[in-house]
Amino acid sequence: MTVWEKGRTPPAGDLVTADGHKMSIYVTGRGENTIVLLPGLGTAAPILDFMPLAQALARENRVVVVEPLGYGWSDTTKEARTVENSVEELRSALKAEGLDGPYVLMPHSISGIDALYYANTYPDEVCAVIGIDCTLPAMPDYFGEGEPAQVPAVLGLLNPVGIIRWSCMLNPDAYISDNSSGLYTPGNLAMQKRIAARMGQNATVIDQMNRIGDNLEITKDMKFDSRLPLLFFTRDGSSQEAREDGKSSGSFYQTYVTNEECQRVVPLNGGHYLHWTCSEEMAEEVGVFLRTMSDNR
Repeated sequence: MTVWEKGRTPPAGDLVTADGHKMSIYVTGRGENTIVLLPGLGTAAPILDFMPLAQALARENRVVVVEPLGYGWSDTTKEARTVENSVEELRSALKAEGLDGPYVLMPHSISGIDALYYANTYPDEVCAVIGIDCTLPAMPDYFGEGEPAQVPAVLGLLNPVGIIRWSCMLNPDAYISDNSSGLYTPGNLAMQKRIAARMGQNATVIDQMNRIGDNLEITKDMKFDSRLPLLFFTRDGSSQEAREDGKSSGSFYQTYVTNEECQRVVPLNGGHYLHWTCSEEMAEEVGVFLRTMSDNR
């Protein structure tokens, strides 16, 4: 089935060579800004998952989705999923596609760590960061959480022996974008199912899961420059149980705001994958944010 499906699901974008591996990259739209969308942990088909948001943003911007190794149409790899390796592969893919910075990095979830590392290591290549309920290294301490649990590496074998494919067949909605808002086409969702069956929970992704703690440690002392425009999209808490200590994701992101003239937090009524339901609202907010950023240059 994997061989059969692979021939019937051609890449949605281009395949470029980055550090000896093929990486999938999708580019759409035109504009002054180049927005680079970075996916969350375990999102099997990032290009397809981001498609409604990418299309909304592309009305005014050049939008890029890079699928990390182990995701979508990209290769898997045995290279350690450290934040250093991930960022270098991302940079290589962008340059191989002929996309020069500075970039507006737009990370979802775990990719927030990559965006923070990128902005600190290559500040001249990042002109803004827009987080989508993104993970940042101070989060565990702020919420009093322990280190992420390790996942047995043997679970990476479930993919090649076909267990993940069976799981996708029995419960496909657990592996694809939620379409309760009707933003995804039937063709998009059908292709997501095929890619999830082929790529879901592979050994590369399992290794990434098990290095979350290490990557948080690597970036724990990093901050965003106070002059760097920041926009954090987060859940407004309406669908979450209130914490006794009064803390929320909104109050957490506010701790990273050091310059209210160019940095702010925007709560939205949605789940962790805010772009599943709030793509149009996000695109409008991003438009205002980037126009303000341009006026202040």
